Amino acid sequence: TGRGGMTESLGDADRNRMARGGVLPLSVENGLALLDAALATDKAALAPVHLDLAALSDHPDELPAVFRDLVRAPRRRTAEGRTTGTHGGLADRLVGLAVEERRALVLSVVRAQVAQVLGYTSADLVEPGRAFQDLGFDSLTAVELRNSLGAETGMRLPATLVFDYPSSDVLADFLLAEVSGRTAEAESTRPVFVPGREGDDPVVIIGMGCRYPGGVRSPEDLWRLVAEGRDAISEFPTDRGWDLDAIYHPDPDHAGTSYTREGGFLHDAGDFDAEFFGISPREAIVMDPQQRLLLETAWEAFEHAGIVPADLKGSQTGVFAGVMYHDYGTQIVDIPEGAEGYLGTGISGSVVSGRVAYTLGLEGPAVTIDTACSSSLVALHSAAHALRQGECSMAIAGGVTVMAGPDTFIDFSRQRGLATDGRCKAFSADADGTGWSEGVGVLVLERLSDARRNGHQVLAVIKGSALNQDGASNGLTAPNGPSQQRVIRQALANAGLTAAEVDAVEAHGTGTTLGDPIEAQALLATYGQGRDEDRPLWLGSSKSNFGHTQAAAGVAGVIKMVMAMRAGVLPPTLHVGEPSPHVDWSAGAVELLTEAREWPETGRARRAGVSSFGVSGTNAHVIVEQAPQDDPPADEAGTHEPLETVMPTNVPVPWIVSGRTEDAVREQARRLLVHVGRDDESTPRDVARALLTTRTLFPHRAAVVASERQDLLASLEALAEGRPTAGLVQGSAAAPGKLA
Repeated sequence: TGRGGMTESLGDADRNRMARGGVLPLSVENGLALLDAALATDKAALAPVHLDLAALSDHPDELPAVFRDLVRAPRRRTAEGRTTGTHGGLADRLVGLAVEERRALVLSVVRAQVAQVLGYTSADLVEPGRAFQDLGFDSLTAVELRNSLGAETGMRLPATLVFDYPSSDVLADFLLAEVSGRTAEAESTRPVFVPGREGDDPVVIIGMGCRYPGGVRSPEDLWRLVAEGRDAISEFPTDRGWDLDAIYHPDPDHAGTSYTREGGFLHDAGDFDAEFFGISPREAIVMDPQQRLLLETAWEAFEHAGIVPADLKGSQTGVFAGVMYHDYGTQIVDIPEGAEGYLGTGISGSVVSGRVAYTLGLEGPAVTIDTACSSSLVALHSAAHALRQGECSMAIAGGVTVMAGPDTFIDFSRQRGLATDGRCKAFSADADGTGWSEGVGVLVLERLSDARRNGHQVLAVIKGSALNQDGASNGLTAPNGPSQQRVIRQALANAGLTAAEVDAVEAHGTGTTLGDPIEAQALLATYGQGRDEDRPLWLGSSKSNFGHTQAAAGVAGVIKMVMAMRAGVLPPTLHVGEPSPHVDWSAGAVELLTEAREWPETGRARRAGVSSFGVSGTNAHVIVEQAPQDDPPADEAGTHEPLETVMPTNVPVPWIVSGRTEDAVREQARRLLVHVGRDDESTPRDVARALLTTRTLFPHRAAVVASERQDLLASLEALAEGRPTAGLVQGSAAAPGKLA
């Protein structure tokens, strides 16, 4: 029945589908009258149905048998073997068209059928790249689309069509290949890398993204924080439902409390632009913040590499993510109505990596790794191995940590493993425990030959890496010095280096009274041997700046050392009074970075080791090398002719910013103002090219146009403030279609 009846339990899509099939809802009055009539007779009664005969006539070939005698089927045209919707008809329409026109035609057919099945008023409302599920398909409408496209093309299509080819553009590519008689070519596999073989093709870092305490939202922000020696520790967050008064107690033996109330926090971890990624508010609220942060940071890392994320859809790009907290679900007290169905994927650790792959359409390996605090370096090691084995053509690797609850602080308070002030005093005599922290870091990796061919800037080289396990150490969670020595030596062997050829180490360095001396002795026994006295190994830890970011700690160290190599400076380690007296510093040439030092050129590439040791017992060590100094792109595919050779210097250039909304455009303008204000080296033309070729172009757009930097900045400021000015053009991109 209609309003207030049984069909109220159906969604609009179901009611619309039934109406298109010629079955209309009964009014409440008619439904009750018919029910009364049925109850008043003792004979079998037919089921009452309100039919729309005109709608039934529109699709005579698709009618159920019970309805076929109710409408007159049109006479078929058979003389020429042609009927509307035959395979030959669509194939004939493609004859003589250019490649782009053929695809455009098939895509228009798909969008038209999708619009018809879902009841859209126009095919223009069907976004070609949007997932069918997001458009409103369910199992019944999926079958209906399969049937309608089968009639249109004359092909036998699988019932799983919508799930196998989950958007209009992907489905159009499949149908075009089928109609044209082409079969999908077998995907090529990449050669396996063998260390030591002539012509080795190392894995390199081409992009980075991160968020860490202290307002760090980019690798450049991280570098400014450590280079300036800033402390990013703060009080517990106030927006997570923690009972802050009940959590803190200064007595370490007091059950259920923490004797510190400071740490390193992402105080905006709850912020998420769900609409940007096409995620509904109901789903977003039950998504683990770790999923949200990794998704956002992966996007930023790709753009940092000069890659438009949408261009990677369907590519063999891998996702390797370190995650160790799986407690978000336990903190959700009241699940919003309609969100229950999203809870399973929202709090699943495996979906942390899968979410990135799904959202960006990446088809390489997607792996979530939990080896506790070594997770992000294990992810990096695994991603590099996958690239060398040809399992993916590009990969992102990193880790993310957000503490949904205060349990870790309470647990380590009982173990007396926390610093009372929340600060890691790495290798210092007054070290009193670790300081828990949060963060996310992502590296974009590629084979060097691919990076050169694609014109991607190389930030650093992953020279070598290794993993091992403590085994039967002195306690399940206790670190083991000989195991740490072995993992360092194995990483050096994989890199083909001696210990003396590495200049610095970003240590695990958590500031614990047990772990730091064990780590320092392992470094002295490996890197500290066979060195010139005037060239010791320099030792530091970014945990002194923003705490122990756990599953995101190792990747933080990599980003820090990549930025340090590019700047030629080794930043200081904070909170070190006197070096720990529990370490025999005379046993090798290792010195603490208690102050910033120049990282001089020595005639060879700068190199740094980065260590991470997990409470699981899994140890990781990575050696990072400075990018080749003379590394131009290998061919013209990634090169650009200097603008000065094709354009006079006094010609205006456009700075283009875009967003999914007008507010997003203004926010992008504000961010660009800050970035350009810090960047004194880039010319207006450099900025114009980067904005046009390395950023995603969204529907809402604006361009500031001028030839002088100060005029561009003035117009950009007007855009950020939402006021009109000369040289500023704003608008929305047209819907997909032909342009004159």
